[in-house]
Amino acid sequence: MAYSKVCDAQTGPLDGEVLHRSGSLELDWDLDKEELQEAGTSGDRTQTQHSDCQRSGCSDPGPDPDPEFLEPMPNSVSVSPHGRFERLQEDPNYISHFTRSAGHKGQRRLHGFILRYFLAGLGIFLVGILVGWFTHTPSKPASPPLPESPDLLEELLRGIKAEKINALQKSFSSLPDDSEESRARYLYQQWVGLGLTDVHLYNYTVLLSLPGSTPNTITDRSSHQCFLPSGTPCDQRGPPDLLKEQFSYAAYSAVGSVQGELVDVQYGSVENLRRAKDSLNLTNQIAVVKLGQAPLLYKLSLLSDFGFRGVLLYIDPCDAPPGRSFRHEAFRVTLNSGGNPSFAGSGGSLTSLLVQPISAFLAKTLLSSSSVGQEADACTPLSMPPNTDGKKITLTIGNQMTYKKIYNVVGYLKGKKNPDRHLLVGSRHDGNRGGGTSAITTQLIAALTEQTKQGWVPDRTTVFCSWGGTALGNIGSYEWGKDNSVVLQSSAVAYVSLNSPVRGTETLGATASPTLLQLTSDIQRRQLLSCIRGGNCPGPNVSSLQLPGDASFFANELAVPTMEFAFERTKAGSTEADSFLSEAQFSAESPETIDPLFKFHETIAKVRLLLVAEFALHMEICREEPGDGNNSAGVVFLNLFSHKNARWPPLLSSASSLRDHAAFFQSEAMRPANDPKERDPSHVRMLNDVLRDLEKSFIVPQTPPGVYRNLLYSLPGKTTQFSILKFSQEVALHCSVASKAARHYSLNKEALCHSARNQSLSLILRALHSSDRLITFGLDLFENYPSGTK
Repeated sequence: MAYSKVCDAQTGPLDGEVLHRSGSLELDWDLDKEELQEAGTSGDRTQTQHSDCQRSGCSDPGPDPDPEFLEPMPNSVSVSPHGRFERLQEDPNYISHFTRSAGHKGQRRLHGFILRYFLAGLGIFLVGILVGWFTHTPSKPASPPLPESPDLLEELLRGIKAEKINALQKSFSSLPDDSEESRARYLYQQWVGLGLTDVHLYNYTVLLSLPGSTPNTITDRSSHQCFLPSGTPCDQRGPPDLLKEQFSYAAYSAVGSVQGELVDVQYGSVENLRRAKDSLNLTNQIAVVKLGQAPLLYKLSLLSDFGFRGVLLYIDPCDAPPGRSFRHEAFRVTLNSGGNPSFAGSGGSLTSLLVQPISAFLAKTLLSSSSVGQEADACTPLSMPPNTDGKKITLTIGNQMTYKKIYNVVGYLKGKKNPDRHLLVGSRHDGNRGGGTSAITTQLIAALTEQTKQGWVPDRTTVFCSWGGTALGNIGSYEWGKDNSVVLQSSAVAYVSLNSPVRGTETLGATASPTLLQLTSDIQRRQLLSCIRGGNCPGPNVSSLQLPGDASFFANELAVPTMEFAFERTKAGSTEADSFLSEAQFSAESPETIDPLFKFHETIAKVRLLLVAEFALHMEICREEPGDGNNSAGVVFLNLFSHKNARWPPLLSSASSLRDHAAFFQSEAMRPANDPKERDPSHVRMLNDVLRDLEKSFIVPQTPPGVYRNLLYSLPGKTTQFSILKFSQEVALHCSVASKAARHYSLNKEALCHSARNQSLSLILRALHSSDRLITFGLDLFENYPSGTK
C-alpha cells in the first residue's frame, strides 16, 4: 500500500510517524522483490510531494487533529487569502449584525481605528513581556540521548559495589523487630524510596507448622536415656541450647509419640526397603534414613507404604561437602511441597509419619555403628552392624500448628516496547535463611532505577519479588503465583531466582532449564573472565537439576524458563551429587561470616544484573550460536534417552525428529529470524513466544511425590534419564513387594509392575509430539525465502 502526504493550507502535511505506524499494520512480511521496489518508488514520490509542499509555502500548524473528529468543510464557505472577518464579509450568506447607516459611517470608522491601535499596542506589550520572560528564564536542559547497550551495561555494572551491599545488609540486620512483617515493610519502603513507582505489599493468612514449647526428644527404652535432636542428653541441656534444639524439626510432620524398633534403611530406596522387609516386620517401626539420592517426600511416601510409623533423618558425614561437617548439627526440613497447606489432615500434618531430623552423631549412637566417618582419604558410611538387634526407642514430637500472616513485596519496573512481557526476579526475605538476598536485590534495583532517572527505559517489564514463607514450603511464591497464574502464563518470559546466593566460596554454579542453558553458560563464562581470585577460575558449571526453592512453582506449574546462580562450598561437578542435601535447612550463617568483604555477593549481584539486562536490552530470549545445535532443546531431549530402558523406538524416533527441527530452527539458515536487526520486532516477539512455550509441552499431570512435574529438570545421578522413568522402575520393584493385588493375583502381577513404566513412556512420547508440533509451527511461521523468490 502506497501513501502520499497531503499539502493543504488548512491542515499541513500529515504526520510521517503516524503513516509509518499505519503502514506497518498493512505490510506482509513475505513481500517479493518487485513489491519492495514499488514500495520504495512510492516512498520517493511521497518525499517529492513533501518537498513541493515545503517550496509552495505550506503552513505546518503542529500536530494534526484526529481525522475521525474532523468534519468536512461546507462548500458554501469561501477560502480567501484575507482574514476571517473579511472572508465572511465576502460570503453572500454572511449577515451583518450592524445597521449600515450613512450618518454614522465616519464615527464607526474612527472607533474602528482606535480599537485597532489599542489592540496592536496591547499585543506589542504582551509580546515584549513574553520575550523578556523566555530571555531571562533558563531553558530546560534537553534529555540526554539514551546510551547504547554496551555503555549502559557498563554503567549498570559500575553501580554494583560490595560496600553498598554490605551497608544494605547491615541496615536489614539492625532492624529492632526481626519478624517477617517488619522485614517486608522495611523492604517495601526501600524499594519505593529507590524509585520503583509500582510497589505492592501483599499478605496471606496461612497455616504454619512451628516448633513446640519444648524440643522434640528421642528416648532409648533400654537405657532410659533421653536425647535431643543434636545428640545432647536431655538433662544436660542449657538455656542457650533451647532455641537451637527447637530449630531442628520437620514442619508439617504428624505429632505425638510412637514406640518402635529402629530399622536402618540407608537412603530409603526400594531396594533398601525390600532387603529390610525380608528380615523384619516393618509395621509401626521407626526408620533411620539418610538424606540424598532422591527427594525426601518420595522416600517418605515409600516408608509409609511399607508400614513405618516414625522416621529419623540424618546426613552421612561421607556425603557432607568438603570443609563442612554435619556431625553435631541437627537441621530442619519441610514436608510441604508448596503453597498454603490449609488442606492438611488431622492436626495439620501432611503425613501420617512422625518425622524428626537428627545429627550424624546421634545417628551413629542409635545405630551402634563402629564407623567414625571421614578420615584422611577414606570415608566409611554410617550403617548398623550386621546381626545387630535394633534399639527400641520412643520418639516424641510436639510441633504446633497456627495460622499466621506471611508477606510478599512485589515491585514493577515498567518496560516500553514490550510492557506486557515480564521478567520475574525472585528472592526471599524470611529471617532464618535470608543470606543477603534482600541486600542483593535492593542493590540491583538501585542500579537500574539510577539509569531510569537518566532517561533509560527497559524493553520488557521487570517484576521484583521478595517472598515470605519460603522456608516452610515456598508459600509466598505459590500463593502469589496462583493468584496471577492467568496473567503469568501469557506474560512471563523467565524467572531468575536468588534462593540462597552464597553458600560457600569454592565455585560459581548455575541451574537453568534447557531452553536457557546457552544463555546461562555465556553469562557465567563472561563473569569468570573477571574471576574474584584472578586466574585459575573454574569453567562453566551449569546443569538442569531440580532444586528446592522459590523457582519450583514457576518451573512446575507454569513451565516458565528458570535460572539460578549461587556460590557453592563444593568444587565444580560435585554439586550434582549433593543437590538433595539442600533440602536440609541449617541455622543460617551470617553473610559476614561466609563473605566478610561481600565480594562474592557483589559477583552474584552482577551476574543477576547481566541476566536482567539481557532480557531488558535484547529481543531474543533463547540464544544459540549459529549452526550450534548442541544446546538446542532437541539435543537435550535426545540425550535423556541414553539409558537402555528408554530405548523405545517410538520415543527415539520422536526425539530425533524434535532434535532436527529444533536444530534447524536455531541454525544459520534461520538466522534472520533470530536477529532483531534483520527481522521485524513483532515477528521476533512471536519467535520468542514459540521458544518460551516449548517447556509447556513437558508438564505432566502427576509425578511421584517430590519429583518435578516439568520433565526437563533431571535428578542427580551418573545416568541421564527422565526422572519419571527412574522412579517408574522403582515403582515396579515396589509393587512386586508391597502391592496386595500383586500378592494375591499372580496373573496380574506382571501387568501391574510394568504399567507405571508404560504410562511414563506414554507421557514422554506425548510431550515430544507436542513440542515437535510447536517447533514445526514456528518453522512455518518464520520460514525465510532466499533472495526475494518463493
